[in-house]
Amino acid sequence: MTALIVLSVLYGTTRIPFGDVVSAIATGLGLGGEPGPMDRIVFDLRLPRAVFSAVIGAGLGIVGVVLQTTTRNDLADPFLFGLSSGAAAGAVFVITVTGDVLGIWTLPLAAFSGGIVASLIVLTLVQSLRNAAPEKLILAGLAVSFLFAAITNYLIFSGDSRAAHSIVFWMLGGLGLARWQSLPLVLAGLALILAYATYRRRWLDALLAGDRTAKSLGVPVTRLRMTMFLMAALATAAFVSVAGVIGFVGLMVPHLARGLAGPLHTRLLPTAALIGAALLTASDILSRVILAPQELPVGIVTTSVGAIFVFALLIGGRKTAR
Repeated sequence: MTALIVLSVLYGTTRIPFGDVVSAIATGLGLGGEPGPMDRIVFDLRLPRAVFSAVIGAGLGIVGVVLQTTTRNDLADPFLFGLSSGAAAGAVFVITVTGDVLGIWTLPLAAFSGGIVASLIVLTLVQSLRNAAPEKLILAGLAVSFLFAAITNYLIFSGDSRAAHSIVFWMLGGLGLARWQSLPLVLAGLALILAYATYRRRWLDALLAGDRTAKSLGVPVTRLRMTMFLMAALATAAFVSVAGVIGFVGLMVPHLARGLAGPLHTRLLPTAALIGAALLTASDILSRVILAPQELPVGIVTTSVGAIFVFALLIGGRKTAR
C-alpha cells in the first residue's frame, strides 16, 4: 500500500523524480526552505490525492461489506441504494444552479446533503412499509436511485452547457478536488463506518446465518439493518462529496476480501479496507497515465474493472453450479 501511495505521488500527467518528491514533502512539513512551484504541486496536489484515494477506497470497501452482509445480496453497493445518486444530484445542483456560494466547501456540502436526503427517503419508505426485509430495502434504494438520476439529468439538460464538462467528470468520479482542507470529512466517514462495523462485528457474523438464527442469538435484526444502512449512507455521502461517483469498488472489494480473510468480520473488515485502498489508488494512477497529459475520470477505470469482475463472478458461479 505504501508503494502505491509513493507511485501515486511520483506518476501523473508528468513524472516527478523521487528526490524532488522527498524534498517537496520536507518543505511542506516546514523542514526545508521557501516552497517553490514543484513543492506545491507535490505537497498540495499529489500527496493529498494519494491519501484521499487510500482513505476513500478503504471506506467504500467497508461500506460494500456492510451492505452485502445486511442485505444478503452479493451485488449490493452504494449505487444500488441511491446513496451515490443523491450525492450526485446535490453536486450537480450546485454546479448548474447556485454556484460556489460557500466557497470551496459548497460542492462537498451539497453532495453530502444530497446523499443524506436520499438515505432518509429510503429509510422512510421502508419504515412506512413496516418491513425492513432486505428485499424491501433494495427495492426502495433502486426507486430512490432512479428518482435522483432523473433529477440529475434534468439539471444537466436545463443548466449551463458550459458546465457540462465539469459535471460529467464529477459524475464519473475523480480525485482532482482532493485538498488537505477536506481530509477531516473523508476521515470522519472512514472512522464512522469502520468503528461501528467493528463494534457490531459479532452481530454481523450472526446475520450470515439468516435472520431467524440471528434473532435467536439476541440480535435486533431490524434495528441493526437500519442503523448499518444509515452509517453506510453517512460514510458514502462523505466520500462522494469529495471524489464524485466512483463505481464498483464497494461491489468488488468484499468478494476479494472474503477470498483472503473468510466471511467473519473480525478479519474481513480490515482486509476489505486494505484491498479497497489499494484498488482505488492503483485505479487513480492508471487514470492519470493512460491518456497523459489528459486525465481520465477514475470511475471509468473502476467501472471497466468492475464489469470484467462481474463477468468472471457470473461465469465462476455458473461453473460451480454445474
